[in-house]
Amino acid sequence: MKYTVTCTTKHLSYERITHLGCVSDTGDYQFFTEEEVLQRIDQGDEFHVTRPEGHTVKVIPSEWHGRPYLKTEPDGELPDNLLSLPHCSKKPSVNPVTPPVRVVPAASHSVQA
Repeated sequence: MKYTVTCTTKHLSYERITHLGCVSDTGDYQFFTEEEVLQRIDQGDEFHVTRPEGHTVKVIPSEWHGRPYLKTEPDGELPDNLLSLPHCSKKPSVNPVTPPVRVVPAASHSVQA
């Protein structure tokens, strides 16, 4: 599956991405941890960022001091593609709660005694 990264959540103490908000090629919004994205990339899924100018860069795994992290392919553009995305304001509900449905018969269908 292919995903367009639309927002990120960063660690509070340092500039490290912890989550990515993405829109899939089917139009569904999904929220992934960095670890989930790394696993999905290993399984063949693709993630990318589309810059305001219109060009697209692929999200790829990298490593720093033995710890994997996400970055985009170098494109020579500043600011950094992932770090410049807006903050994900809210994680969508995985299992939205549907309110109970109350059925009220119409007056024309009431039983007369």
